[in-house]
Parts: sequence; structure tokens; C-alpha cells
Amino acid sequence: MKKERGFSLIELLIVVAIIGIIAAIAIPNLLASRRAANEASAIGSARTIGTGQATYQSTTGAGRDFALAMADLNADGLIDTTLAAGSKSGYNFTCVGVAAVVGATPSYFDTNADPQSTGVFGTGNRFFYSNETFVIWGDPAVIAPAGAPPATRVPASGAPIE
Repeated sequence: MKKERGFSLIELLIVVAIIGIIAAIAIPNLLASRRAANEASAIGSARTIGTGQATYQSTTGAGRDFALAMADLNADGLIDTTLAAGSKSGYNFTCVGVAAVVGATPSYFDTNADPQSTGVFGTGNRFFYSNETFVIWGDPAVIAPAGAPPATRVPASGAPIE
């Protein structure tokens, strides 16, 4: 009779356990890398919106007004349609501009980038904010502008990213 060769059940269980341990170590690192990439993309997109606003102000806004919405920036070809739709790389974007009031308030805008979900399995753990100062602020909590216009507004929380 021929002796059959192969793996025993114990050997297969050991291999499966080793694969499970490796996966348990690798998956959190993979998720952290994805969150970091999404956050970097959000910072870049906030910068793109700010650059679009500056270009809009100097061209269509006649050197005075910022765009009132991201749709205005998209209509002029200053941001792409994915970003103009308000969602990109696990983040939701909003940008609201206010027109200048002659003799009173200059034009200003607020841009927020909020993760679609937070936590270990989330798309990001930091919220981002930018305005007409073109400084990008980041914080683990929602960031809102402190005070009123004009261009001296600084968020109540967060730290400048760039």
C-alpha cells in the first residue's frame, strides 16, 4: 500500500493562525494609511478651492468678490466637477462666499472639509477649515470660524496646517 503524503489538520491550523496574526497586524496599518491619504487629499482640495477663490476674485469677481459657491468655481473651470459636487476621497466639502458690501464688509469665504466618518474604520479623523486668509486649519473636532468678517478671522479651535 502506498503511503499518502499531505498536510495534517494541525499544520493547516497553524498556518491559518499565522496568517490571522499577520492580518491583525497589517489591517490597522492599512486603515491608518488610508486615513492619512484621505486627509492629505482633503488638505490639497482645500488648497485648490482657495486657489480657485483667489483666481475667481481677480477675474470674474472684478478684484472684489469671491465666488458664492463651489458651483461658481466649477462653472469657471477653477475646480473639477468631483470637488464641486462636494464629496471627494472620503471628505465632504462646503464653501460659502459672501459678497462685499460697499463701504462696509469686504467679500469673504469659508471652506470646510469634514470626514464622512471618523474612528478606526473612518475616512479621516481631522476636520479642516480655510478662509480668505488661505491658511488651512486642522482639528479632531469640527472647526468653525470665530468672530465675524473681514479677513482677520481665526478659528476658535485647531492649529494651522500650512
